[in-house]
Amino acid sequence: MTKSVTLVFPGQGAQYVGMGKGLEGHPSFEFLNKANGALDFDLKKMMLEGPDEELKMTANTQPAILTHSMALFDKAWEILLNKGVKIDRVLGHSVGEYAALCAAKVISFEDAVKAVNLRGQYMQEAVPAGKGKMIAVMKIPMEKIEECCKAVSLEDNEVMPANFNEPNQTVISGHAEACDRAVKWFEENISDPYRCVELNVSAPFHSSLMKPAREKLAEHLNTIEFRSSFVPYVANIDAKEYPADTAGEVIKQNLIEQVDGSVRWTQSIQALPDDTICLEVGPGRVLMGLIRKINRNIKVISLDKEGAFEELEELLS
Repeated sequence: MTKSVTLVFPGQGAQYVGMGKGLEGHPSFEFLNKANGALDFDLKKMMLEGPDEELKMTANTQPAILTHSMALFDKAWEILLNKGVKIDRVLGHSVGEYAALCAAKVISFEDAVKAVNLRGQYMQEAVPAGKGKMIAVMKIPMEKIEECCKAVSLEDNEVMPANFNEPNQTVISGHAEACDRAVKWFEENISDPYRCVELNVSAPFHSSLMKPAREKLAEHLNTIEFRSSFVPYVANIDAKEYPADTAGEVIKQNLIEQVDGSVRWTQSIQALPDDTICLEVGPGRVLMGLIRKINRNIKVISLDKEGAFEELEELLS
Protein backbone atom coordinates (compact mmCIF):
# COMPACT_ATOMS: atom_id res chain seq x y z
CA MET A 1 0.00 0.00 0.00
CA THR A 2 1.36 3.43 -0.85
CA LYS A 3 1.78 5.42 2.31
CA SER A 4 0.20 8.64 1.12
CA VAL A 5 -2.95 10.53 1.97
CA THR A 6 -5.18 13.32 0.69
CA LEU A 7 -6.55 15.69 3.33
CA VAL A 8 -10.07 17.07 2.80
CA PHE A 9 -11.55 19.87 4.92
CA PRO A 10 -15.33 20.42 5.29
CA GLY A 11 -17.26 23.66 4.78
CA GLN A 12 -20.29 25.40 6.24
CA GLY A 13 -23.09 23.11 7.39
CA ALA A 14 -20.78 20.63 9.15
CA GLN A 15 -20.71 22.58 12.44
CA TYR A 16 -22.45 21.45 15.65
CA VAL A 17 -22.49 22.52 19.29
CA GLY A 18 -19.83 20.54 21.16
CA MET A 19 -17.36 20.50 18.28
CA GLY A 20 -13.82 20.18 19.62
CA LYS A 21 -14.84 18.62 22.97
CA GLY A 22 -13.27 15.31 21.98
CA LEU A 23 -9.83 16.97 21.88
CA GLU A 24 -9.92 18.21 25.49
CA GLY A 25 -6.77 17.13 27.30
CA HIS A 26 -4.78 16.89 24.03
CA PRO A 27 -2.28 19.65 23.10
CA SER A 28 -4.29 20.26 19.87
CA PHE A 29 -7.14 21.66 21.99
CA GLU A 30 -4.97 24.79 22.32
CA PHE A 31 -6.22 25.85 18.85
CA LEU A 32 -9.52 26.86 20.48
CA ASN A 33 -7.63 29.26 22.77
CA LYS A 34 -5.55 30.51 19.83
CA ALA A 35 -8.76 31.32 17.94
CA ASN A 36 -10.05 33.34 20.90
CA GLY A 37 -6.77 35.24 20.96
CA ALA A 38 -7.12 36.16 17.27
CA LEU A 39 -10.81 37.17 17.46
CA ASP A 40 -12.63 39.71 19.60
CA PHE A 41 -15.24 37.26 20.93
CA ASP A 42 -15.37 33.90 22.74
CA LEU A 43 -15.50 31.42 19.85
CA LYS A 44 -14.35 28.55 22.07
CA LYS A 45 -17.41 28.88 24.35
CA MET A 46 -19.69 29.06 21.30
CA MET A 47 -18.14 25.89 19.83
CA LEU A 48 -18.33 23.91 23.05
CA GLU A 49 -21.59 25.21 24.54
CA GLY A 50 -23.53 27.03 21.81
CA PRO A 51 -26.18 28.37 21.53
CA ASP A 52 -26.80 26.76 18.16
CA GLU A 53 -28.43 29.91 16.66
CA GLU A 54 -25.22 31.86 17.29
CA LEU A 55 -22.94 29.11 16.03
CA LYS A 56 -25.02 28.92 12.83
CA MET A 57 -24.36 32.58 11.99
CA THR A 58 -22.01 32.63 9.01
CA ALA A 59 -19.45 34.92 10.64
CA ASN A 60 -19.19 32.44 13.58
CA THR A 61 -19.60 29.18 11.70
CA GLN A 62 -16.66 29.79 9.38
CA PRO A 63 -13.99 30.40 12.07
CA ALA A 64 -15.47 27.58 14.20
CA ILE A 65 -15.08 25.05 11.38
CA LEU A 66 -11.56 26.28 10.61
CA THR A 67 -10.53 26.05 14.28
CA HIS A 68 -11.89 22.55 14.75
CA SER A 69 -10.32 21.42 11.45
CA MET A 70 -6.89 22.76 12.39
CA ALA A 71 -7.02 21.18 15.86
CA LEU A 72 -7.80 17.79 14.27
CA PHE A 73 -5.11 18.34 11.63
CA ASP A 74 -2.56 19.08 14.35
CA LYS A 75 -3.36 15.77 16.06
CA ALA A 76 -3.31 13.84 12.77
CA TRP A 77 -0.07 15.49 11.63
CA GLU A 78 1.72 13.98 14.65
CA ILE A 79 0.66 10.48 13.55
CA LEU A 80 1.49 11.06 9.86
CA LEU A 81 4.93 12.36 10.81
CA ASN A 82 5.65 9.38 13.10
CA LYS A 83 4.62 6.91 10.40
CA GLY A 84 6.56 8.70 7.65
CA VAL A 85 3.38 9.24 5.64
CA LYS A 86 3.39 11.73 2.79
CA ILE A 87 0.54 14.21 2.24
CA ASP A 88 -0.18 14.03 -1.49
CA ARG A 89 -2.48 17.03 -1.57
CA VAL A 90 -4.99 19.07 0.42
CA LEU A 91 -8.38 20.47 -0.56
CA GLY A 92 -11.33 22.02 1.24
CA HIS A 93 -15.00 22.60 0.48
CA SER A 94 -15.68 26.36 0.27
CA VAL A 95 -14.50 27.82 3.60
CA GLY A 96 -12.69 24.49 4.12
CA GLU A 97 -10.15 25.70 1.55
CA TYR A 98 -8.75 28.05 4.22
CA ALA A 99 -8.01 25.15 6.57
CA ALA A 100 -6.44 23.26 3.65
CA LEU A 101 -4.17 26.24 3.01
CA CYS A 102 -3.25 26.48 6.71
CA ALA A 103 -2.25 22.82 6.55
CA ALA A 104 -0.22 23.59 3.40
CA LYS A 105 1.56 26.36 5.38
CA VAL A 106 0.33 29.08 2.98
CA ILE A 107 -1.34 31.19 5.68
CA SER A 108 -0.97 31.25 9.45
CA PHE A 109 -3.84 29.97 11.58
CA GLU A 110 -4.31 33.39 13.23
CA ASP A 111 -4.54 35.15 9.85
CA ALA A 112 -6.92 32.50 8.51
CA VAL A 113 -9.31 32.55 11.48
CA LYS A 114 -9.60 36.34 11.30
CA ALA A 115 -10.03 36.22 7.50
CA VAL A 116 -12.88 33.68 7.58
CA ASN A 117 -14.66 35.59 10.35
CA LEU A 118 -14.59 38.66 8.06
CA ARG A 119 -15.44 36.53 5.02
CA GLY A 120 -18.57 35.37 6.85
CA GLN A 121 -19.50 38.93 7.82
CA TYR A 122 -18.95 40.25 4.29
CA MET A 123 -20.99 37.41 2.73
CA GLN A 124 -23.79 38.03 5.22
CA GLU A 125 -23.87 41.77 4.53
CA ALA A 126 -23.58 41.52 0.73
CA VAL A 127 -27.26 40.83 0.04
CA PRO A 128 -30.45 42.11 1.72
CA ALA A 129 -32.64 39.34 3.17
CA GLY A 130 -35.01 37.84 0.60
CA LYS A 131 -33.11 39.10 -2.43
CA GLY A 132 -31.27 35.82 -3.05
CA LYS A 133 -31.84 32.08 -2.85
CA MET A 134 -29.95 28.80 -2.97
CA ILE A 135 -31.62 25.66 -4.32
CA ALA A 136 -30.25 22.11 -4.21
CA VAL A 137 -30.98 20.30 -7.47
CA MET A 138 -30.96 16.51 -7.32
CA LYS A 139 -30.72 14.03 -10.19
CA ILE A 140 -30.25 16.53 -13.04
CA PRO A 141 -26.93 16.28 -14.95
CA MET A 142 -24.46 19.11 -14.35
CA GLU A 143 -24.44 20.08 -18.03
CA LYS A 144 -28.23 20.53 -18.02
CA ILE A 145 -28.02 22.71 -14.89
CA GLU A 146 -25.38 24.90 -16.52
CA GLU A 147 -27.54 25.17 -19.64
CA CYS A 148 -30.56 26.16 -17.54
CA CYS A 149 -28.66 28.85 -15.61
CA LYS A 150 -27.45 30.42 -18.86
CA ALA A 151 -30.93 30.27 -20.36
CA VAL A 152 -32.79 31.98 -17.50
CA SER A 153 -30.18 34.53 -16.33
CA LEU A 154 -30.65 38.19 -17.23
CA GLU A 155 -27.92 40.82 -17.09
CA ASP A 156 -28.69 41.98 -13.55
CA ASN A 157 -30.79 39.03 -12.40
CA GLU A 158 -28.72 35.87 -12.49
CA VAL A 159 -28.55 32.33 -11.21
CA MET A 160 -25.50 30.08 -11.40
CA PRO A 161 -24.18 26.72 -10.20
CA ALA A 162 -22.70 27.44 -6.75
CA ASN A 163 -21.67 24.00 -5.50
CA PHE A 164 -21.06 20.90 -7.60
CA ASN A 165 -21.33 18.63 -4.54
CA GLU A 166 -21.64 15.20 -6.19
CA PRO A 167 -22.87 14.01 -9.61
CA ASN A 168 -26.52 13.94 -8.47
CA GLN A 169 -26.49 17.12 -6.40
CA THR A 170 -25.67 20.61 -7.60
CA VAL A 171 -26.66 23.73 -5.69
CA ILE A 172 -27.70 26.80 -7.70
CA SER A 173 -27.52 30.30 -6.26
CA GLY A 174 -28.41 33.86 -7.22
CA HIS A 175 -31.27 36.33 -7.40
CA ALA A 176 -34.50 34.86 -5.99
CA GLU A 177 -36.48 35.51 -9.24
CA ALA A 178 -33.76 33.89 -11.36
CA CYS A 179 -33.75 30.83 -9.08
CA ASP A 180 -37.55 30.59 -9.50
CA ARG A 181 -37.14 30.83 -13.30
CA ALA A 182 -34.62 27.99 -13.15
CA VAL A 183 -37.08 25.77 -11.27
CA LYS A 184 -39.70 26.53 -13.94
CA TRP A 185 -37.17 25.75 -16.71
CA PHE A 186 -36.54 22.34 -15.15
CA GLU A 187 -40.29 21.66 -15.05
CA GLU A 188 -40.53 22.43 -18.76
CA ASN A 189 -37.34 20.75 -19.95
CA ILE A 190 -36.57 17.77 -17.71
CA SER A 191 -38.73 14.66 -18.09
CA ASP A 192 -36.80 12.26 -15.80
CA PRO A 193 -37.52 12.30 -12.05
CA TYR A 194 -35.60 15.00 -10.15
CA ARG A 195 -35.96 17.16 -7.04
CA CYS A 196 -35.38 20.82 -6.14
CA VAL A 197 -35.06 21.86 -2.50
CA GLU A 198 -34.67 25.45 -1.37
CA LEU A 199 -31.90 25.70 1.23
CA ASN A 200 -32.32 27.49 4.53
CA VAL A 201 -29.28 29.77 4.15
CA SER A 202 -28.70 33.38 5.10
CA ALA A 203 -27.40 34.50 1.69
CA PRO A 204 -26.89 33.29 -1.92
CA PHE A 205 -23.28 32.13 -1.51
CA HIS A 206 -20.95 31.53 -4.46
CA SER A 207 -23.03 33.65 -6.84
CA SER A 208 -22.49 37.00 -8.57
CA LEU A 209 -24.44 38.63 -5.70
CA MET A 210 -21.33 38.03 -3.57
CA LYS A 211 -19.29 40.54 -5.57
CA PRO A 212 -19.34 43.17 -2.74
CA ALA A 213 -18.05 40.49 -0.33
CA ARG A 214 -15.35 39.48 -2.80
CA GLU A 215 -14.12 43.08 -3.08
CA LYS A 216 -14.01 43.63 0.70
CA LEU A 217 -12.31 40.30 1.31
CA ALA A 218 -9.72 41.00 -1.40
CA GLU A 219 -8.78 44.19 0.44
CA HIS A 220 -8.32 42.27 3.68
CA LEU A 221 -6.39 39.38 2.08
CA ASN A 222 -3.96 41.92 0.61
CA THR A 223 -2.88 42.71 4.20
CA ILE A 224 -2.00 39.05 4.95
CA GLU A 225 1.19 37.15 4.15
CA PHE A 226 0.62 34.32 1.64
CA ARG A 227 3.57 31.94 1.38
CA SER A 228 4.27 29.35 -1.34
CA SER A 229 2.48 26.05 -0.70
CA PHE A 230 4.25 23.28 1.21
CA VAL A 231 2.20 20.51 -0.47
CA PRO A 232 0.02 20.42 -3.63
CA TYR A 233 -3.51 21.76 -3.22
CA VAL A 234 -6.68 21.57 -5.31
CA ALA A 235 -8.54 24.87 -5.78
CA ASN A 236 -12.35 25.07 -5.61
CA ILE A 237 -12.55 27.58 -8.42
CA ASP A 238 -11.14 25.37 -11.21
CA ALA A 239 -10.69 21.89 -9.62
CA LYS A 240 -7.05 22.11 -10.68
CA GLU A 241 -4.22 20.64 -8.63
CA TYR A 242 -1.58 23.29 -7.97
CA PRO A 243 1.89 21.86 -7.26
CA ALA A 244 3.88 22.43 -4.07
CA ASP A 245 5.73 25.77 -4.21
CA THR A 246 2.85 27.50 -6.02
CA ALA A 247 3.26 31.23 -5.39
CA GLY A 248 1.20 32.73 -2.59
CA GLU A 249 -0.16 35.44 -4.95
CA VAL A 250 -1.72 32.79 -7.22
CA ILE A 251 -3.33 31.06 -4.25
CA LYS A 252 -4.67 34.35 -2.88
CA GLN A 253 -6.30 35.13 -6.24
CA ASN A 254 -8.02 31.71 -6.23
CA LEU A 255 -9.46 32.45 -2.76
CA ILE A 256 -10.75 35.83 -3.91
CA GLU A 257 -12.44 34.35 -6.99
CA GLN A 258 -13.94 31.57 -4.88
CA VAL A 259 -16.24 34.02 -3.02
CA ASP A 260 -18.50 34.61 -6.04
CA GLY A 261 -17.41 31.57 -8.08
CA SER A 262 -18.46 27.91 -8.08
CA VAL A 263 -17.15 25.24 -5.72
CA ARG A 264 -16.15 22.43 -8.11
CA TRP A 265 -16.09 19.66 -5.52
CA THR A 266 -17.34 16.85 -7.79
CA GLN A 267 -14.70 17.67 -10.40
CA SER A 268 -11.98 17.94 -7.73
CA ILE A 269 -12.72 14.49 -6.30
CA GLN A 270 -13.12 12.92 -9.75
CA ALA A 271 -9.52 13.92 -10.48
CA LEU A 272 -8.12 12.06 -7.43
CA PRO A 273 -6.46 8.64 -7.85
CA ASP A 274 -8.57 5.66 -6.70
CA ASP A 275 -5.89 4.44 -4.28
CA THR A 276 -5.58 7.62 -2.24
CA ILE A 277 -6.80 7.57 1.35
CA CYS A 278 -8.85 10.67 2.16
CA LEU A 279 -8.77 11.95 5.72
CA GLU A 280 -11.77 14.18 6.46
CA VAL A 281 -10.28 16.76 8.80
CA GLY A 282 -13.03 18.76 10.50
CA PRO A 283 -16.49 18.49 12.05
CA GLY A 284 -18.95 15.81 10.94
CA ARG A 285 -18.89 13.38 8.00
CA VAL A 286 -20.46 15.42 5.20
CA LEU A 287 -17.49 14.98 2.87
CA MET A 288 -17.33 11.22 3.43
CA GLY A 289 -20.91 11.01 2.10
CA LEU A 290 -20.16 13.19 -0.93
CA ILE A 291 -16.90 11.41 -1.80
CA ARG A 292 -18.61 8.00 -1.67
CA LYS A 293 -21.16 9.24 -4.20
CA ILE A 294 -18.40 10.55 -6.49
CA ASN A 295 -15.95 7.63 -6.30
CA ARG A 296 -16.72 4.55 -4.21
CA ASN A 297 -13.11 3.29 -4.59
CA ILE A 298 -11.65 6.07 -2.45
CA LYS A 299 -11.30 5.13 1.21
CA VAL A 300 -12.33 7.95 3.58
CA ILE A 301 -11.66 8.20 7.30
CA SER A 302 -13.52 10.99 9.13
CA LEU A 303 -11.35 12.10 12.03
CA ASP A 304 -14.29 13.57 13.95
CA LYS A 305 -15.58 10.28 15.31
CA GLU A 306 -14.89 7.90 18.15
CA GLY A 307 -11.87 5.71 17.42
CA ALA A 308 -10.88 7.55 14.24
CA PHE A 309 -7.25 8.12 15.25
CA GLU A 310 -6.86 4.46 16.29
CA GLU A 311 -8.27 3.45 12.89
CA LEU A 312 -5.78 5.77 11.21
CA GLU A 313 -2.82 4.34 13.16
CA GLU A 314 -3.90 0.79 12.29
CA LEU A 315 -4.37 1.60 8.59
CA LEU A 316 -0.95 3.21 8.31
CA SER A 317 1.00 0.58 10.23
